[in-house]
Amino acid sequence: MENLPSFKEVPNSERPNLFVRKLRLCSIICDFTEGAGNDRDKEIKRQTLLELVDYVNSAKQPFVEAIMPEVVNMVSANIFRPLPTRSRETPFDPEEDEPILESAWPHLHIVYEFFLRFVVSGSTEAKVARKYMDTALITRFLELFDSEDPRERDYLKTILHRIYGKFMPHRAFIRKAISNVFYRFIYETERHNGVAELLEILGSIINGFALPLKDEHKQFLSRALIPLHKPSGACIQQYHQQLSYCITQYLEKDPKLADVILRGLIKYWPHTNSGKEVMFLNELEELLELTQSTEFAKVSEPLFRLIARCINSPHFQVAERALFLWNNEYIVSLIAKSRDIILPVLFPALEANTSKHWNSTVHGLTFNVQKLFMDMDARLWEECSQRHKINMERAAQAQVARKQKWEQLERAAAQKIGAH
Repeated sequence: MENLPSFKEVPNSERPNLFVRKLRLCSIICDFTEGAGNDRDKEIKRQTLLELVDYVNSAKQPFVEAIMPEVVNMVSANIFRPLPTRSRETPFDPEEDEPILESAWPHLHIVYEFFLRFVVSGSTEAKVARKYMDTALITRFLELFDSEDPRERDYLKTILHRIYGKFMPHRAFIRKAISNVFYRFIYETERHNGVAELLEILGSIINGFALPLKDEHKQFLSRALIPLHKPSGACIQQYHQQLSYCITQYLEKDPKLADVILRGLIKYWPHTNSGKEVMFLNELEELLELTQSTEFAKVSEPLFRLIARCINSPHFQVAERALFLWNNEYIVSLIAKSRDIILPVLFPALEANTSKHWNSTVHGLTFNVQKLFMDMDARLWEECSQRHKINMERAAQAQVARKQKWEQLERAAAQKIGAH
C-alpha cells in the first residue's frame, strides 16, 4: 500500500486530486482476521482515513460532482459486506449473548465518521450528492442495521437520520424502506438487531410531521408501528421504549388517533406472558394520559374488559400494575365520565379479587378501587352489586341443575348396565 503525501505537503490546487487518490487507497480492504499480518498497510490506511476526515471537516469550497462517485465507492467498499450470521437454532439473545463485534472496527469506525462528516458538511451540496446517494445505496445501508455490533448501529442511526434531513426527495422512500424492514421482522423473521435504532430515528421524524397528519403517515402508524407490539416478549423488550415514544408522539400530534392506537394495543395484548403484560400496562397509562374523554368513551368497554382480566391475573405484578391505574388522577377522571359503562364490566373482577386473590397487596389495592367507585357513584355501585348477586345466584342454580343432570345421567347409565 502506497504511503501518500499529506494534504499539507501539496499546494491547494493539487489537493482535490490527492483527495481522490486517498479515497481510492482507502477502498482497499485490509484483512483483520487473527494472524493476518499487514500491520504496516493497516496503519497507512488508518492514518489516511483520519486525514480524509480532517479534509472534509476543513473544506471551504463545495465538493465538485466528480468527487461524489469516489466517496460513495470508498464508503461502499468498506461498509457493505456480509454480516456475521448465527444458526437459526441459536439466535442472538442480547440479554444472554455477547454480540459479534466487527473485527475491522479500527478502520470501519473512521469510514463511518468520514461518511457522517461528508453528509453533514456544508460543502456537500444536496442536489449534486443525491444522484450518488440514491435509493439503492439507502436500501443497502438499511440492511446493515441488522449488525450485532452496537457501535456500528449507533453510527448507522446517526448517518441515516442526517441523510433523511439533508435529502428531502428521499424522505418518503426512507420511511417506506423502514416500514418494509418492520413488515419482514413482524411477519417473517422476528429477528432483527436494529429495530430500536430505526424507531429512534422515527421518533425524531414523527416529531417533525406537519399538521394535519397526512393519510400516508396515519397508515404508517396502523400498518407498521402498532403491529410491532406483536412479536414475543423477549423481542419487544429490546425496542418497546422507543416504540412507545413513537406512538405517544402520534397521539400528541392528533388526539383523535387514540381509538386506533388503543384498539391496536388491545388486539396485540399478550395472554400468556406476564412480563409483556406489565410492559403494555405501563404503555397504556402513558397513552391514557394523552387521551381525551370523547375518544376514551369509544374504546372504554373493550379496554376495561381487558383490564378486568389483568386485575384477576394470578401473577401479582400484572394485577398490581393494572390496579395502579387508579392512582392516576387524570385516568380516574376519564373513568368517572364513563363509569356507567366501566363499572358493570369491572365489578365482577373486583369482587372476585376480594375473596379469591392470593396476594395481600392486590387485596388492599382492590379495596381502594372499590371505595373509589362507591364514593364516585353510590347508586351505580348498589345497582352493580345487586346485579352481581342475581348473576351469582343464577350461576349457582345453573351449577346445581347441571350437577343434578349429570347425576341423572349416571343413574340411567348404571341402570342400563345393571339391566345387562
